[in-house]
Amino acid sequence: MKVLAYSIHGFDKFSLEKAAEGKHDLEFTEFQLNVETVKMADGFDAIAIFSNDKADRTILEKLSGINVKYIALRSVGYDHVDLKAAEDLQLKVANVPGYSPHAIAEHSVALLLALVRKLHHSRLLMQLQDFRLDELVGINLHGKTTGIIGTGKIGYVFARIMNGFGCRLIAHDPVQQPETDEFHIEYTDLNTLLEQSDIVSIYAPLNEETRYMISHPQFEHMKEGAILINAARGPIVDTKALIKYLENGKIAGACLDVYEHEKGLYFHDHRNDILKDETFSHLSSFPNVVMTGHQAFLTQEAIHEIAAKTIQNLNQWENAGKSENDLF
Repeated sequence: MKVLAYSIHGFDKFSLEKAAEGKHDLEFTEFQLNVETVKMADGFDAIAIFSNDKADRTILEKLSGINVKYIALRSVGYDHVDLKAAEDLQLKVANVPGYSPHAIAEHSVALLLALVRKLHHSRLLMQLQDFRLDELVGINLHGKTTGIIGTGKIGYVFARIMNGFGCRLIAHDPVQQPETDEFHIEYTDLNTLLEQSDIVSIYAPLNEETRYMISHPQFEHMKEGAILINAARGPIVDTKALIKYLENGKIAGACLDVYEHEKGLYFHDHRNDILKDETFSHLSSFPNVVMTGHQAFLTQEAIHEIAAKTIQNLNQWENAGKSENDLF
């Protein structure tokens, strides 16, 4: 099968080539899939796209028009693909579910610890050779109430870790996972979770129901001095609302691996650019906000698994016309 992989970075090209074992004719581009670059797929049977690529109806129609038949997602999430349009156009789409929930859950905890133990500020002071401790007083996680929005594979692993810290665990999810019984997780409605949680961590998928799930009304319900963690999708949180409640002190801090307007920003080198996103600049200026550039998934194990499952989907399509990870 002839495959064009969009949005290729240095960290994933080798893994895809190794996983393919020469079974497919792979070509790579650093360009994101969009209305201007879709023509690059002319002559290919399949494309492999990343989470910041765009695959709306217009682009899918163009892909269908040049006889692309398969779209392999190198991600769990599929909010960037119009699945209804793909089905109408008979384009096969598959994701890579559950490639490494540990990577994202562990990164969430790393961000949380960096914030509550002021590790980022400590590093800056040490570089200045200022070894005073007055500005570095943190808090214990033990005994805190942790609210988890979404208890799928990632939320489950995060719950296990926070249980190890000695936290009380409460959760909000339409589906109550029986595996979480071992941690004595209390399932409740969203407002109750927000009212009781010292830490609120999000692991929900992005869809029309979860877009701006955390906005002004939800921040009003949050406990005074709570900490927000978002390692899911940026648009689940209303960034301007978050900034307002950071400014008025209602929210004690935020740990963010994703950002509402990250497309075109994250995964690219902007060292020589003047960033025009005033919201991002404002958000990143807070001393009580710890941000990373959508890197929670980025471990050796996760990259290997993403590549392996992407190639597995391509293999299954080529051999049987169907993958076990097809999204419809």
